[in-house]
Amino acid sequence: MKKGLLTIFCFLWAVCAQAGSRQLGTGAVMQIEGSSGSGIVPWATIAGYGESDETDFTGAYTFLDTDDYEFEALGVAVGWHNRIEFSVARQSLDLVTLGPAIGLPGATLRQDVFGAKVRIAGNLVYTKMPQIAFGVQYKKNKDFTIPGIVGARDDSGVDYYLSASKLFLAKPFGFNGFATVTLRSTEANETGLLGFGGDLGSRHLNVETSLGLFLNSSWAVGFDFRQKHSNLSFASESHWRDVFIAWIPNRHLSVVAAYADIGDVATLQDQQGFYLSLNGSF
Repeated sequence: MKKGLLTIFCFLWAVCAQAGSRQLGTGAVMQIEGSSGSGIVPWATIAGYGESDETDFTGAYTFLDTDDYEFEALGVAVGWHNRIEFSVARQSLDLVTLGPAIGLPGATLRQDVFGAKVRIAGNLVYTKMPQIAFGVQYKKNKDFTIPGIVGARDDSGVDYYLSASKLFLAKPFGFNGFATVTLRSTEANETGLLGFGGDLGSRHLNVETSLGLFLNSSWAVGFDFRQKHSNLSFASESHWRDVFIAWIPNRHLSVVAAYADIGDVATLQDQQGFYLSLNGSF
């Protein structure tokens, strides 16, 4: 799938002459599950910069290296008329330390994520109320051996989320601020890489948020938080957080760097590391 996504990414770059016409930065970036948002939080934004009569395509590659894991995500998305978004992403988690420890050197957890989102009210910039969107992410684990051993109930699941996002012009302190609050209903263990449900429970309602400032038209800084619950007695899950800086030189390109703290993952504690995401919009 990685080769196919990269082929699509390059093809779109070659044949699409112009991204949409929305204000720079209002397309956000691709979060790890393929939806428009920030690194770990989906926003109410629609992928790309397409306005009400435009269609936009985006592609992204994301990499996170912690003490004991390497995480990669590849995704593509289409935003239609600033109203509907469709996305697909492949996530992989290389068990750098845990794999050899359990006798499975080179072990990697993978899943595919198929997403859809619809803007149901408001506009990120032009209305007093926030932009509000409802999204669905269907997740399918590619190898259920390890998740099944540790107690996961299913190899697939569906996340439902409701997001509210707003851009505050010249606020605070003369900067353009942005904020998102997302409510997510999920059964996923570690976003689904460790399956869905377990001996401690199944579906939970979690809160996620993203806050930040545009320092100028091309640079933004911010903070993400993602609440998580534990379904597996095998290993508790930690809330996720990151601090990021984004460079958006034009509507075609954005680069996000972050320091991420994802806490305890599959018995290994204090997983922290640097995150990099490259995004293209066409």
